[in-house]
Amino acid sequence: MSTWANLGLQDSASPLMEQLIFFHDHALLILVMITVLVGYLMFMLFFNNYINRFLLHGQLIEMIWTILPAIILLFIAFPSLRLLYLLDEINEPSMTLKSIGHQWYWSYEYSDFNDIEFDSYMIPTNELMNDGFRLLDVDNRVILPMNSQIRILVTAADVIHSWTIPALGVKVDGTPGRLNQTNFFINRPGLFYGQCSEICGANHSFMPIVIESVPVNYF
Repeated sequence: MSTWANLGLQDSASPLMEQLIFFHDHALLILVMITVLVGYLMFMLFFNNYINRFLLHGQLIEMIWTILPAIILLFIAFPSLRLLYLLDEINEPSMTLKSIGHQWYWSYEYSDFNDIEFDSYMIPTNELMNDGFRLLDVDNRVILPMNSQIRILVTAADVIHSWTIPALGVKVDGTPGRLNQTNFFINRPGLFYGQCSEICGANHSFMPIVIESVPVNYF
């Protein structure tokens, strides 16, 4: 989860989130290089006295500043498209979790295990334990095995919600009347926190998600 003064992304807990972080750093490096170059050119332009009264055209420089940005955009577009297709790929899941968004809580179903169903409500501040996290802890956590391919089916019972876990790189909209799916692979044990990130109403930030990742033999 995010902590105080954490300005970067959360530590990844899945291979796809690792790739998203790598792409973020890659794009940021390109942005820094462009910013430094343009800043340097503008600084030199403002603080020199070079003039050329007979300059009418510069076809070479115009070709350069047209082709170079196109090449830079390709360096951003190809990794981005690769990631989009990887995020959409469903790889023979070991188990399926169904998540249903309500105002203002989540319902879960383990459809592979004789239809285990439960609701997950946020724990009110006055009922929190000393080691709990305010506005993030829930009364019933989702327990999932690590090192397993997990498919999640997301829908909603009333308005649009969004099932989001930043550490796993998962964000799926739950839309009434639709069943959206994605998959993820948790590669380490731990507690992973998320919240509804859709504009589904005044209290959408008070329907948190907590995943407890455990080794397969404990699951």
